[in-house]
Amino acid sequence: MTSSVFGEAEPDEWAAVRSGDPAAFGALFELHRSRVLWQAMRSVQSFHDAEDIAALVFLEAWRKRDSVRVVNGSVLAWLLVTTNYVAKNVTRAHRRHRRAMESLPAARHQDDFAPAVNDRIDRAPRRAAVREAFARLSAKEQDVVSLCLIQEMTLADAASALGVPLGTVKSRLSRAKKKLAESTIDFADSTATAGGAR
Repeated sequence: MTSSVFGEAEPDEWAAVRSGDPAAFGALFELHRSRVLWQAMRSVQSFHDAEDIAALVFLEAWRKRDSVRVVNGSVLAWLLVTTNYVAKNVTRAHRRHRRAMESLPAARHQDDFAPAVNDRIDRAPRRAAVREAFARLSAKEQDVVSLCLIQEMTLADAASALGVPLGTVKSRLSRAKKKLAESTIDFADSTATAGGAR
């Protein structure tokens, strides 16, 4: 059995998954669940939503197991890119639901304080700034950031995972880094201003 670029052996397991072996799929789920979960957490504000996204990603992996792209014997890159797409869809669905709920008459009962507490925790300035900066990137830029910067894949492996030329990955990554750097400067400036105003 060979090792993937991430140091985890999975080619035999994935061959078994493609043949429909649920036990092998369970092993791959355990192997990659935490990385998929944390990738989801970069796009959504609650751990519960991230868990839902991870479940959808693995469901999609099982459903599309014959066409999942494998890079260096690992399906992790495919899982991470799929996580970005699923997170965007879930976020859009939540926005639609929130708009629909806001159009209803106000309920006459005591508000639950738990969402407000969760929002306060999740909206720590630095975390919010990073999440917003990532969200402002295009979907293609998010993919290269996820693979090359967060998961530390080589540019060549990322190109293979995304099915695009190496030069395309380089240019997308360069643009993404520039946008993230500008966002970081904006955050640092606003923090300094807020500090000076006190």
